Amino acid sequence: MNAAGCSDSTSLPVVETFHSLQGEGLHAGRSAFFIRLGGCNVGCSWCDTKHSWPAAVHPRRAVADLAREARAAAAAGAAFTVITGGEPLHHPLDQLCKALQSTGLPLHLETSGVDPLSGAFHWITLSPKRHRPPLPALLAACHELKLVVHDASDLAFAEAMAEAARAVGNQPHLLLQPGWGNQPGQELSVAYVKSHPTWRLSLQNHKQLGVR
Repeated sequence: MNAAGCSDSTSLPVVETFHSLQGEGLHAGRSAFFIRLGGCNVGCSWCDTKHSWPAAVHPRRAVADLAREARAAAAAGAAFTVITGGEPLHHPLDQLCKALQSTGLPLHLETSGVDPLSGAFHWITLSPKRHRPPLPALLAACHELKLVVHDASDLAFAEAMAEAARAVGNQPHLLLQPGWGNQPGQELSVAYVKSHPTWRLSLQNHKQLGVR
C-alpha cells in the first residue's frame, strides 16, 4: 500500500500533463514534458500547487496513456520527461517509469525526499524542507539539491543538507532558489551565492515568463 492509499501502480492520480520549458534548476530553459501527480502531505505554506495536495480529487490515468502523451511530446521536441507533484514519491513509480522508458526520453524526478525512492531516473532534483527533512537515501541519490530560501535559517538548513549529502557519499549540484516574491530571500540568496562558489542561483523562470 502506498502513501496515497492505493496499491495499484498501473494508474496514478494526475493533476495535469503539459509540454513546456523547465523553469528551475540546472536544466532550466530546456524543452520538457511534465507529468504532475496528485497527492502531497508535506504541507509547505509557500507551495504554488496546493490544488495538487488531495490525491482523491484528481482522475487516475493509466501509465500507458501517460507514455503515449510523452511520446507525442518527444516528437514535438521535448528533451526529457519530468515527474513532479504534489509529492510524486507518495506513489509507487516503477510501472510509470517502465512505461515511459519506451519513449526514449530521459526521466527526471522532482521530490522533497520524504518517501522511499521508487522508479528509475536519469536525474533527481531533491528539494528538502525544514519541517520534513528528506530520507538519507534520497540525499545519496539526488543529482541536484535545491533549497528554497525565505530567511537566514533556510541558508543554515541548506548547508546542513549539503553536508548530509556529502556524509552519505554524494556531491550533488547545489542551488538556492529565492521564494517567489520574497525580497529578503532573494537578497540572501544572491549574497550567499556571491560569497560561496559551490552554490548557484536557481530562479523560477517560467513564472517570470508567464508560461507553465
